[in-house]
Amino acid sequence: MIFPGTSPVSPPENPVNRPLLEFRAVDVFYGPIQALQQVSLHVSEGETVALIGANGAGKSTLLMSIFGQPRISAGQILFRAEDISRKSTHFIAANGIAQSPEGRRVFPDMTVEENLLMGTIPIGNRYQAGDLLRMFDLFPRLKERRHQRAMTLSGGEQQMLAIARALMSRPKLLLLDEPSLGLAPLIVKQIFQILRELAQGGMTIFLVEQNAHHALKLSDRGYVMVNGQIRLSGSGAELLGNQEVRKAYLGGI
Repeated sequence: MIFPGTSPVSPPENPVNRPLLEFRAVDVFYGPIQALQQVSLHVSEGETVALIGANGAGKSTLLMSIFGQPRISAGQILFRAEDISRKSTHFIAANGIAQSPEGRRVFPDMTVEENLLMGTIPIGNRYQAGDLLRMFDLFPRLKERRHQRAMTLSGGEQQMLAIARALMSRPKLLLLDEPSLGLAPLIVKQIFQILRELAQGGMTIFLVEQNAHHALKLSDRGYVMVNGQIRLSGSGAELLGNQEVRKAYLGGI
């Protein structure tokens, strides 16, 4: 499926020269505690890029800093070559970045359809009807549940809803924070199959994930974060085969 706002990727002419998102020597502090230190990375148009690391490594902080929560204290965050480090959350969302947050964070008292429509706030309601149909095509379970309140959904269904809600803003870049967290293995497999379909359809994805095996199998490239710093980078296949990565994040398999 080719999602609106994307195009088939075959592949980009030279992805490394066309970063959609770029971190340049970024520092982030929570009070006196430094959460990110001199982080530099990029995500090119049409890529799926994974950021893996242990719990508390700084992965979610990195994603949240894109929206200014928290604000970076040094360096730059660029989106489509524009420095967005001091831009408002609404500006960033309206200009093509959407996030499916850790823990889903659906609106529990709203129906599935109402949750999806909340995703259109950054761009208005011009495409609502057609994009709802596309979401129900991509996530058939949500179509079955469209009139149910979100609180009645299973964890996997809520994760699907969170991803679909993010897609309703027609993003140029989809950020995913721990989409497999707390889900049964079969549901995790289904979620990653949906992400694969999105990637094959041209969506640019930046994925933060503790499940290194699924994340790196899906991704074109990956980064390994340790204590707020990028320690390793490479293609998904290279990192899957790296002995340090296998020992630390893949149970040594």
